[in-house]
Amino acid sequence: MPKQTFFNLPAEKRQQIVDAAVDEFAEHGLENASTNRIIAASEISKGSFYQYFEDKHDVFDYLVTLLGEEKQAYFADKRPPDDNMDTFGYYRWIIKTGMKFNSSSPRLVQAVSRVLLNEGVYYGKKFEKYRRQTTDSLQAMITQAIQRGEVDPSIDVELAVMVMETWTNAISTYFLREGMKEDDVMAWVQSPKTQEKIDKLLYVMEYGLRKTESKFGKNA
Repeated sequence: MPKQTFFNLPAEKRQQIVDAAVDEFAEHGLENASTNRIIAASEISKGSFYQYFEDKHDVFDYLVTLLGEEKQAYFADKRPPDDNMDTFGYYRWIIKTGMKFNSSSPRLVQAVSRVLLNEGVYYGKKFEKYRRQTTDSLQAMITQAIQRGEVDPSIDVELAVMVMETWTNAISTYFLREGMKEDDVMAWVQSPKTQEKIDKLLYVMEYGLRKTESKFGKNA
């Protein structure tokens, strides 16, 4: 995390450094990111940079924290449109609301997601705690859905969590691949065509898990 000297900077200067880091990680990822390019784009000296951060990994960790804080603030006053929706309806609402959040900070999302997903950092030891929070939440969601008769009770909960996590990441990847091509990312996310695509992606996942009359043969 940044040193106190970074937080002592004027807000405008802090934002300039953040913007430079976001652009660097969005374009080059973490492994190929250049501290010198971040320094040049920030219009600070190398000595100043190391008064603010330990290294580029420290900068990236700060971007992850910023994204998490922004997402938490975004969801703080959001409520599902229907209190009686089933588990899959609620999950669909989370995904679509999350997409709207992503479109409000697309470049930051692109920078963080490129490193976490494309470079596999999300699955490493460092982010194990954060990933566990996600998987625990999904596990509770699936368990509750089984109890409510919405999910096939023969489903392996851990595998179901893996499917939902993978699907969430697939939708994030779709956002990054297609949405970032658009000049107005928010308009693209809210367009009927994009909403239909998300619905189709979620449909494939949902009906692989949902309880049906003819799921498996008795001897399967």
